[in-house]
Formats: sequence, C-alpha cells, structure tokens
Amino acid sequence: MSTVSVDEAYAAVERITRHEAKNFAYGIMVLPRAKRQAIAAIYAFARRVDDVADGKLPAEEKRTALEELRAGLDEDSTDPVFIALRDARERFGIPREPLGALVDGGLQDIDQTTYTDFDDLRGYCEKVAGAVGLACVRVYGSDDTEHAMALGIALQLINIIRDVDEDQRLGRVYLPQDELAAFGVEELAPSPAFRELMAFEAERARTYLAEGLRLLESLDRRSALCVRTFAGLYRETLDRIEAGGFDVFGKKTRLSTPRKLAVVARGLLG
Repeated sequence: MSTVSVDEAYAAVERITRHEAKNFAYGIMVLPRAKRQAIAAIYAFARRVDDVADGKLPAEEKRTALEELRAGLDEDSTDPVFIALRDARERFGIPREPLGALVDGGLQDIDQTTYTDFDDLRGYCEKVAGAVGLACVRVYGSDDTEHAMALGIALQLINIIRDVDEDQRLGRVYLPQDELAAFGVEELAPSPAFRELMAFEAERARTYLAEGLRLLESLDRRSALCVRTFAGLYRETLDRIEAGGFDVFGKKTRLSTPRKLAVVARGLLG
C-alpha cells in the first residue's frame, strides 16, 4: 500500500480547493501557509460530502458512502483528504462535531427535498454551511462561534438564491414553502412574484452576512482579510443577481477573474 505524506496530502486538498471552490480559493490565498492548508482540508472534506449527496448513486448507496466519510474522521485513513484533515485537526484543534454535521447535511439532502419554513431551512444551513464556519473559526484563531455560524448561513442563503434552477433540476426546492405561498409563487420561473420573493430572500441573506462579518472583530489581520475577501465575493455575486432582476434560470451567475481580483484588492484596502 502506497503512503501519502502530509505535505502531499495538503498539496492534494489545495488542488481540490483551487479547482472546485473559486471564491474560497481567492480568500484563503492571503493566509499563512499552515492556515491556508487547514482551510483547504476542511473544504476538500465538505466537497466530498457534497459530491456524494449531489451525485447519481442510488439513495442507499449515497447513505453508505456518507457514513463511510463520517467513519473516516475517526480512522487512520490513507486517503489524502483525511490525512490532511487529521493533521489540520491536530494543529488547530478543529472539533469533530461540525465535520460530522456536514455528513448529517448530506444525508438530509437525500431524505428531504422541501422546507416548510425558514426555521426548517436554517437548521439545514447550519449543518451544511454553518458547520464549515465552526470548523474554520478555530483555524482563524477565534472562538467566536456565534458569528462564524451566522456567516456560514449567509453564504449558504446566497448559494440557494444563485442555484434555484440547478437545485430544482436535482429535485430540491430550498426556498421555504410558506414563503413561496405568501408571495404567490406557484412555480420556480421568472415572474414578478418570484422577483419579489427573491428580493425578500436577498435581504435576509444580507442581514445574516452583516451579522456574520462581526466575526472580523476577533480575527488577526490576515484571517480577517481572508474572510472579508470571500464574503465580498459572495456579496458581489448577490449584487449581480439582484441587478439582473433575479433571473437565476439558465446560466449561473459567476464573477470574472478581474472582478474577483478587484474584490481582493478592496479587501486589502480594508
């Protein structure tokens, strides 16, 4: 059996992050090497969970694969993602609970396709995104879990707005059912009612984002720059979606490289 060194494992998770997580990759590039590697390890694990939950395996095989990922958190795995994650957990005291919560979120995606109200949705967001915040906050050197959770929820809400059409094709509707009814949205398609609902959802996301960015007060300069950068990229994405009349059907809203670099530069200026 071939063995993978810790350095090789970190190189692997950084490649995954650069390829799959463009917003996070732009944020973490400003971190010191050890912190950058640790965040990449957390992301790579979260990516594994997402790939299984969103993949084409039958439901039972997905459940088995997700439980194998959970078990990998406690085993002496030779998988580069787990090697990197184990080292990062030891270095920075990353707790196991939020990593397990990511798996719970993947399992929820198999079993639940709609959400009754925002309380229902928020519980899901806490698992799939707030948990990432709770894992990362230890790497940043802060114990402000309250605002780390809020920031994770904010970013997930922006993802939900951006990915309405893609999620619908996967058979999932994350927008709360009571809010769809309250705004008179009978189908997920462009309409005045849909735009009104999305404006409401965008305002909620911005409220959570403002709350989450209070995390910056507890961070060192480079960690704060990292968080400010990827939060700025998400906010820029939301602004563009809004400017386009919340037409989230068809081509997904993405920021160009020059636009992303402009957001990074803004972050450098504070």
